[in-house]
Amino acid sequence: MTGGTGGLLLVHAHPDDESITTGGTIAHYRRRGVPVTVLTCTLGEEGEVIGDEWALLAAQHADQLGGYRILELTHALAALNAGPPRFLGGAGRWRDSGMAGTPAAHKPRVFVRSGDEAVRALTDAVLELRPRVVVGYDPNGGYGHPDHIRAHEITTAAVQVAAGEGWDTPKYYWTVTDADMLRLHTAALARRTAAGLPGALPPGWRLPAEGELASVPSDAVTTTIDVSDVLTAKRAALRAHATQVTVAPSGREFALSNKVAQPVLPEEHFILVRGRRGPLGPDGREHDLFAGLG
Repeated sequence: MTGGTGGLLLVHAHPDDESITTGGTIAHYRRRGVPVTVLTCTLGEEGEVIGDEWALLAAQHADQLGGYRILELTHALAALNAGPPRFLGGAGRWRDSGMAGTPAAHKPRVFVRSGDEAVRALTDAVLELRPRVVVGYDPNGGYGHPDHIRAHEITTAAVQVAAGEGWDTPKYYWTVTDADMLRLHTAALARRTAAGLPGALPPGWRLPAEGELASVPSDAVTTTIDVSDVLTAKRAALRAHATQVTVAPSGREFALSNKVAQPVLPEEHFILVRGRRGPLGPDGREHDLFAGLG
């Protein structure tokens, strides 16, 4: 069983977000038989397409990218053993709002204007699934995309509303990236590149500037999940989103259309914002999202 009651519910804004930020965690818990549901809020219609093969599907051309990204998400979730896609309100109910300040935000059905209906739809999903753990974004949506911020708003609201309607989610987390771990792996890539060693920066890619990639201070992280044993699945999921993501030949990094290298980290990070921490490791962090739930 992939979806189901009592498991893990992850709320993501667009196809590929689930693989980039939580792909290892999804595969980790599926390998352990935990029910996992990935609920995606939009089809990602406004994404920038990598390469020429599918470029004319983009919003400024045929505007068919969203449908194609359903296929990519289907393959990515299969790689993670997480079952078929599920969309908030049904596939196509809300449209990708685009980056802040772009004309996309004025198109019909955009997610940033989803209002109470989106909260109700997510509340109903929480009441249906009764997850023991919900994962969403932090208030900045990780990197500030309007849809990520909106996903944070509705997830926070739905968890609260559902608590008054029959299901009080035991633990609610934000997915984040540990700044120290990000810096460590980015520095290692820089050293490999400078020395011309295997796993160097691919041609045309660049290293991220300090602070360019979204992260949080290490002391804000409450929970670390070791995903080193499922990185093959995470890489396969990232590769499935080929219109949006390129994985380096080494498998150690990936890049979006901007060709800024981002490390494929051996651990994924979270901040617990609702519920009690479970047993802590020597580093003062939880190492299981279900820690303390029995």
